[in-house]
Amino acid sequence: MVQDNDTTVTSFILTGLTDRQDLQLPLFAVFSFIYGLTLLSNLGMILIIRFEPQLHTPMYFLLSSLSFLDVCYSSTITPNMLLNFLMVSNGVSYSGCLTQYGFFALFATTEMFLLAAMAYDRYMAICNPLLYTVIVTRKVCVLLIAGSYLGGAVNSLIHTLGLLRLSFCSLNVIDHFFCDLIPLLRLSCSDIHLNKTLVSVFGSVIEATTLAITVTSYFFIVITVLRIRSAKGRQKTFSTCASHFTSVFTFHGTILLMYFCPSSSHSLGTEKIVSVFYTVVVPLLNPLIYSLRNHDVKCAASKLLKRKVFMS
Repeated sequence: MVQDNDTTVTSFILTGLTDRQDLQLPLFAVFSFIYGLTLLSNLGMILIIRFEPQLHTPMYFLLSSLSFLDVCYSSTITPNMLLNFLMVSNGVSYSGCLTQYGFFALFATTEMFLLAAMAYDRYMAICNPLLYTVIVTRKVCVLLIAGSYLGGAVNSLIHTLGLLRLSFCSLNVIDHFFCDLIPLLRLSCSDIHLNKTLVSVFGSVIEATTLAITVTSYFFIVITVLRIRSAKGRQKTFSTCASHFTSVFTFHGTILLMYFCPSSSHSLGTEKIVSVFYTVVVPLLNPLIYSLRNHDVKCAASKLLKRKVFMS
């Protein structure tokens, strides 16, 4: 629905991933499976950590928080995408669109800070093992998680308020599968210079800060691990960081490709594919990466399943 030039847009239309009707049902089936597996794996990770005393450590407390965050993150985007595949509704109200973007920005930014906090946790555990239990306490973990959400909330609020000051006059078709910031800015009939400046400044500061914490932590981790004389000891220590490093690489890599590469370097189709990866696929990859590469998680899951079978 495109409105007249002198009227204000009160709703938006999402074009979705594709306009090909023959792909709607197959894509619905694929993404329904991915979303179901995302919920199952992340909630499963939370339950495993909750009921296995062996995993009641700072690292797994932060990991369970990451799993909860991924459930929220995925649930902000995927259900509406599934509705669009069924053509039940491809429209979204103005307030609904800004609400979706606000929660998306909150959870995405929080995940960036939380991954940095997890890098700090690994640094303390490997480089300062004698002080680890004294410094990285439960209270410190709660503060790190709260700080991550605070950083996410501030970033989300700034950009959402920036969208509220814009006018949307005639164009209301968003060529995307969710209400992302860049497609919304393209539709505005107001001056978006301030919004672009906010994206550049806050995006660069947050990305640089979280990456700096992560890179610095792993720099000292690598130096410490290389000092270990035993090859088996080095391998075991590296394995505790491999899962987290993989999560950081996949998440930050797609964010950098989407928001910090020149817009002329990729098409709208490429933008959608990259967006699918960091909004739908990454929340599924995180629990799989940690469960498949982590011996303690696999042992805890096996014990929990055996206990469940025995009780049944």
